[in-house]
Amino acid sequence: MRQGTLIGPIIIAIGLVAAAIAFAVVGAVLQTADGTTEMRLNGTDREIADLRGDIARIRENQRELEAEIKRLTEDMSLMAGLAAERPPVQIEAGQLTGLDETGDHQETEEMTEEMILAKSRFNTGITQPRNRVMLEILGHPRDSYSTECQPVTNSRLGSLLETRQIGPIRVTMIRPALESLERIMVRLKQSEPDIHAAMGTAGALCARLIRGSASSVSNHSWGTAIDLKLEGRLDGFGDGGTQFGLLLLAELFNEEGWFWGATWNREDSMHFEVGEETLRKWQTEGKL
Repeated sequence: MRQGTLIGPIIIAIGLVAAAIAFAVVGAVLQTADGTTEMRLNGTDREIADLRGDIARIRENQRELEAEIKRLTEDMSLMAGLAAERPPVQIEAGQLTGLDETGDHQETEEMTEEMILAKSRFNTGITQPRNRVMLEILGHPRDSYSTECQPVTNSRLGSLLETRQIGPIRVTMIRPALESLERIMVRLKQSEPDIHAAMGTAGALCARLIRGSASSVSNHSWGTAIDLKLEGRLDGFGDGGTQFGLLLLAELFNEEGWFWGATWNREDSMHFEVGEETLRKWQTEGKL
């Protein structure tokens, strides 16, 4: 009777021990499973974050490409409305000589005489900096734009701007551009004093959109571009001709790493801007 009485508690005790062991085993299994699951979830979260980053970069590239396509479309529309004809050049004995589109000599009467441009001779190894490059290096000059000149509000860019009298012209540009322009003007005065004396400007710093564009920002906005004139006369925009004096001047600008607008499809011979390679060099040197 006593043995029968003990069997029940023993069975109960064994059951409790077994239940405790089972609970511990199940708990360990669940803990291991939870840890593995958590590791997998963390890995998945990282993969999702990486994918989201890739998607964001793809979308940014898409926006840049769409902006570039829009700019090119606007350029094509502007080109379609420009006249391609230019007045004939009257040649007389004793005139100065320049180079025509074949590289041969042609004569010109004065520095403002319109010449046919041999485009392949200019801008070799010099890239026009697109908006993407300018924004990467110097940021937005201001928050909003119109086709009219407006002040620069970017404090970092503003700290680089300076106004100087350089030879016969007074301009506001970023300091490295002014230093480069001074070197050009010194050489011009030595080699072509008449052109140096006749030099004028139609403007440099001007935060605005490119004329006729609704999205592309002019490089004048960063103080890295300048429009020049000779004897108070602007070169005709998009007429296919270039003032003889600007041909000589362009060689000096190219040697300093400036891009000349005369080689664009819609020729803009009075326009000179700092090339991408020169900007990146200045950036590496800590000048920007």
